[in-house]
Amino acid sequence: MLKGIPSILPPELLKIMMEMGHGDELVLADGNFPRSAHPERVVRCDGHGIPELLDAILKFMPLDPYVEHPTILMDVLPGEEIPVIWEEYRKIIGQHETNGAREEAIGRFDFYNRAKKAYAVVTTSESALYANVILKKGVVIEK
Repeated sequence: MLKGIPSILPPELLKIMMEMGHGDELVLADGNFPRSAHPERVVRCDGHGIPELLDAILKFMPLDPYVEHPTILMDVLPGEEIPVIWEEYRKIIGQHETNGAREEAIGRFDFYNRAKKAYAVVTTSESALYANVILKKGVVIEK
């Protein structure tokens, strides 16, 4: 254990976040996310939801300020409602990022293909539908 690091973040995820560079992407996957959409690096965070992980991750990892959409969501199918969890994500991200989430929703198969190219996937027990999110890492500017 170390001081100041949320216990929800396993050592493997901290290592991955340290290894990631500017522009690398991290997928936070809900409980329904398919194994076929995983890159080589997968961190299991069973028993946790995405909102609590998102908050812990963003304490350390900035979103990319140089792209229009550093937050990518999986778009809903036609006729389905926008997930309530998206608003929760916006609130959490807004607490850590001056410019907010600046999200974009992309189709399911485009999301899966992008996830395959991500630096890593964090699997969760999140039960909300369409809760998957990709975060593009920014730069750390020390003052």
